[in-house]
Amino acid sequence: QVQLVESGGGLVQAGGSLRLSCAASGRAGYAMGWFRQAPGKEREFVAAMSWSGGTTAYTDSVKGRFTISRENGKNTVYLQMNSLRPEETAVYYCAAGVSVAVVQSTPRSWGQGTQVTVSS
Repeated sequence: QVQLVESGGGLVQAGGSLRLSCAASGRAGYAMGWFRQAPGKEREFVAAMSWSGGTTAYTDSVKGRFTISRENGKNTVYLQMNSLRPEETAVYYCAAGVSVAVVQSTPRSWGQGTQVTVSS
């Protein structure tokens, strides 16, 4: 079992940047990633990275603007978000699983979420 704690959310103007962090405690070795859920919408996959960092996945709408990275020594994954758009206002959740594919489909663990608000 792994526990996930997100941080780094906040208010930013459209076109701005934020970096989210997710610290994992407990068992190491998981792929980790990010989802988001906007008001009235379903939770959607954003990005994921394998434990080794060799495999990444992004949803199409964030490619070229968001970058996922990790520091395994700190058991932490990051999401650098650039050129943010108002429609990306959402609660962003960290997730973990045994592989990137599992993170995308049925994550094993979830964080509590961090709010990102992008003003126009």
